[in-house]
Amino acid sequence: MNNFNRCKRKYFGCNGKKLFAGLIGGILFASFSLQAAQTYKLLSPDANIKVKLEVENGLTYQVEVGGKPVIARSELDLIIANHPSLSANAKVLNTNKTKMEEWLEPEVKVKSAKIKNHYNELELIFDNQYHIQFRAFDNGIAYRFKTNLKKDIQVDHEVAEFNFYGDSLVYFPQEESFYSHNERSYLKKQLSDIASTDLASTPTLVDSKGVKVLITETALEDYAGLWLLGNGGGLTGTFANYPLAKQALKPLVDRNEPITKRANYIAKTDGEREFPWRVLAIAENDADLITNQLTYQLAKPNQIGDTSWIKPGKVAWDWYNANNLFGVDFKAGVNTQTYKYYIDFAADYGLEYVILDEGWYPLGNLMGTVPEMDVPEIIAYAKRKSVDIILWTSWLTLRDQFDEAMDRFAELGAVGIKPDFFQRDDQQMVNFYWKIAEEAAKRKLLVDYHGSYKPAGLRRTYPNVISREGVKGLEWNKWSQDSTPEHNTTLPFIRMVAGPMDYTPGAMSNAVGPKAFGKVDYDGHAPDHKDFSIRFIRPMSQTTRVHQMAMLTVFESPLQMMADSPSRYRKENESARFMAKVPTVWDDTKVLHGQIGDFISVARLNGNTWFVGTLNDENARELNLDLSFLAGGKKYQMTIFEDGINADKFAEDYKKRVIEVDKNTKLTMKLAAGGGYTARIEAL
Repeated sequence: MNNFNRCKRKYFGCNGKKLFAGLIGGILFASFSLQAAQTYKLLSPDANIKVKLEVENGLTYQVEVGGKPVIARSELDLIIANHPSLSANAKVLNTNKTKMEEWLEPEVKVKSAKIKNHYNELELIFDNQYHIQFRAFDNGIAYRFKTNLKKDIQVDHEVAEFNFYGDSLVYFPQEESFYSHNERSYLKKQLSDIASTDLASTPTLVDSKGVKVLITETALEDYAGLWLLGNGGGLTGTFANYPLAKQALKPLVDRNEPITKRANYIAKTDGEREFPWRVLAIAENDADLITNQLTYQLAKPNQIGDTSWIKPGKVAWDWYNANNLFGVDFKAGVNTQTYKYYIDFAADYGLEYVILDEGWYPLGNLMGTVPEMDVPEIIAYAKRKSVDIILWTSWLTLRDQFDEAMDRFAELGAVGIKPDFFQRDDQQMVNFYWKIAEEAAKRKLLVDYHGSYKPAGLRRTYPNVISREGVKGLEWNKWSQDSTPEHNTTLPFIRMVAGPMDYTPGAMSNAVGPKAFGKVDYDGHAPDHKDFSIRFIRPMSQTTRVHQMAMLTVFESPLQMMADSPSRYRKENESARFMAKVPTVWDDTKVLHGQIGDFISVARLNGNTWFVGTLNDENARELNLDLSFLAGGKKYQMTIFEDGINADKFAEDYKKRVIEVDKNTKLTMKLAAGGGYTARIEAL
């Protein structure tokens, strides 16, 4: 049922607009209801977030933060074929209230070694065999449906509204269709300007008069992913219906399979189940978004038991740099000698992995190997060097050859796979993600999804799902100007809140940002990345060298790819050695500075060593660095990489310093346009 027809049925005609937001909605409920509304309230543990639920011919919720109304009256419902929904005058039979305070220890420590899981829960039990669970945390709220039906069901539609008081700013990852890699820029718009046909993937961030509300989901299983449409005063959930017909697209028939026909339902599923959590991560300060871990806390716990074999680490990656090796005595390319060179580099610099990306097998046949590649010899050579191999695969070829291909990966001695080009999150594709994760775990294979939807809880359920893409990353510099410093300083506050992101940082060819020359360039025109060139074979970044180096600390990915050529890294040995020592998992994270789209600075702890990473947008600035997070009574050696004095004109200019510091030390980070700052702090 579409939104207009539902609105018409319930409110006697809406003319395509939301008439039930805010106070107007209250009047309508009072006017047309034949019985008094049932009202329920839920507070976060610190009482700063307040949720108000009203049941009257349906269920609505509202949210206050710090006494300020943020989420206006918003409806939620689940429309199941041949079954009464909440709007069919469902009544509350009972309620359950729960309090939880515990510490979780994630198998893969993305942000921290421990996570405090502290919430209050209210469950409403309806007479139509629906349960609604709301949880209030100090940093957000979440809700989900549970159904207790003894037969399989068909979910025709889910009503998920996120209405806001007054007009609000939204960072909108606008999409063309449900067929997408979900690699978007975050367009700053007003909610009132977003049409009902404007589609966005999630996560999406709304700034409601200073209160940040990030909308996403977790525990996504046997269902379709959450997307958003405008509704005039807020955002409304929408979903890709179940696929019925597909068509392979030439010439890349091994990966592109867009949907040509969809069913009139979201999912057919078990009638006795829990549905995905709808998550609203809430922060009054931008920086608090960085440490939000609700998508992990609410996800289904580990299903694979022992995880001791799961090894985070860094990867020497081939595709971004197009196998551009130099100073060697062989022809570089997709061949055995080239990958042995990558393995030698990884071994010399202490990297755990090398990936064999596209080209190692004849496209369309995972059981074959191209003549130039002796894959068993490459993997055996890597093991002698204490380096492990990850294999790329097209998702479509993997689907068509699934069992034999998965067995072959394990038999070859690979330790992980990188399936790519999914471009969908309907129920059928979501289930395939789960199948890959489960079968990979049985074979002790890591999984790094590319061409994928955002993280939505699978990484906790199957911790071998160690990272994923679903982000507009460094590779976009090969064909666009989209990976700007502003984009890089936006990602941590939105996409990274959902979970790890395989951005693939570490470019050593660096360009001056668009504002480095001032308001106009030497021709008298507005600057337009004058020092940046789109180069597919020898790509470059739109940031300083140190900005790229700092990404390894700022951007979370337990499988972190170093994207540039091993030859470039050997030439830029000082920078590369520093990056190679940056861990990929963390015992603690402290946000030092954070402003969406402007700058981000974090300190992260691994063992006894702290790392600092700072990214800046297109405007040069200074930020203070207070080292009071260090333990008292100790002296530390701090190795610093900072923008060079001429980084505004030559982006590869940097300065290295080694100084002695303690917890009382205060420094200044001088950041060039598109610049950065990074440091390693070790106890003496």
